[in-house]
Amino acid sequence: MNRSSDRVLIVGGGPVGSVGALLLARAGVPVTLIEAERDVVPDYRASTFHPPTLDLLEGTGVTEGLLERGLVAPVMQIRDRRDGKVAEFDSALLKRDTRYPFRLQCEQFKLVAFVYDMLRAMPGVELRLGHRATAVAQSGDAVTVDAEGPAGPVSLSGAYLIGADGGRSIVRKALGIAFDGMTYPEHFLVAGTRFDFRRAMPDICSVNYTADPEEWYLLLQIPDMWRIIMPVAPERAPDDAISERSLQASLQNLLPRDQDYDIVVRAIYRVHQRVAAGYRVGRMFIAGDAAHLNNPLGGMGLNGGLHDVISLTGRLARVWHGAADERELDGYEMQRRPEAIGAINAITARNKKLLEERDPEIRRRRLDELRRTAADPEASYRYLLDASMISSLRRSGMIP
Repeated sequence: MNRSSDRVLIVGGGPVGSVGALLLARAGVPVTLIEAERDVVPDYRASTFHPPTLDLLEGTGVTEGLLERGLVAPVMQIRDRRDGKVAEFDSALLKRDTRYPFRLQCEQFKLVAFVYDMLRAMPGVELRLGHRATAVAQSGDAVTVDAEGPAGPVSLSGAYLIGADGGRSIVRKALGIAFDGMTYPEHFLVAGTRFDFRRAMPDICSVNYTADPEEWYLLLQIPDMWRIIMPVAPERAPDDAISERSLQASLQNLLPRDQDYDIVVRAIYRVHQRVAAGYRVGRMFIAGDAAHLNNPLGGMGLNGGLHDVISLTGRLARVWHGAADERELDGYEMQRRPEAIGAINAITARNKKLLEERDPEIRRRRLDELRRTAADPEASYRYLLDASMISSLRRSGMIP
């Protein structure tokens, strides 16, 4: 095919879509990025970048930008609300497996902002911010996206399309791809405060998963603040859960203090565990949240989405430049979907069960097992290989 005026279209300009556009542009593939928002929207739901993600994106400007803006978090703790620290895992054990033996904490919207800046300076890139995709279609040799933009409706065409447009993906829906799984009955609450928990709780680290049968929580340090994720009972009104009164009560329950907390971020959202029945139909593909959704306990959703576009854009570039035929694209789903089921969804679901377990005997047994794992260097190493997603990427062949 003569592609002199052709390109790849990407619907969705979040972290997955923007990084996918960057990888294609760096490979010499013209790309149009279509995003409904006119500017970057602060979103504090995802902020963890795992070691192999940094390895895979090294040299693209992404890893380098994240290191400039992020917070290095080498240690992770599993805690109990009543008993304190249960187990601690130091990613230094992975130093032979990665050049970045730590979790890097950086809000995803900061990644999107600096990737947009890189894209604006690259040839062959068309940024369509403020354009909401309304329909997609394909023929034997082309794809089209209809969108509503600031100047009215537009129709865009290309050779391939990547749907990185989130859990409610219009691309996935247009392709008729089932999105099987479940939605948790409770909401997840995200709060951010500039209070320094480390000064008041000197035995914590930057990443703390705290188990409790009534109200578990994740306490996470990011560059600008401490972020807290907690469950909200399904019978509780979301507006009440994020009210100043309720948030202050939740944080005082976490750590009582004489003063109110300075709350700078508050949000509430539904959480799902779902994997799409397929990742490709013809010339259209889905990636990231459009292909798989999971709870945030493990920091795997964002990383898994980035792994998706690393796999997919590499294949598209090889086909585009004639280094491989169309069969190369079949490998994308075969490489990524099993890991969404067997690693991303399975591990995050397991983490949630651990934190919220109500049966005292099961709870004690699971926490004791984690104590033994952390005390055994070899078992701790194997645990970190899974938690960092190195095992998943090796299993799929994305890293050696």
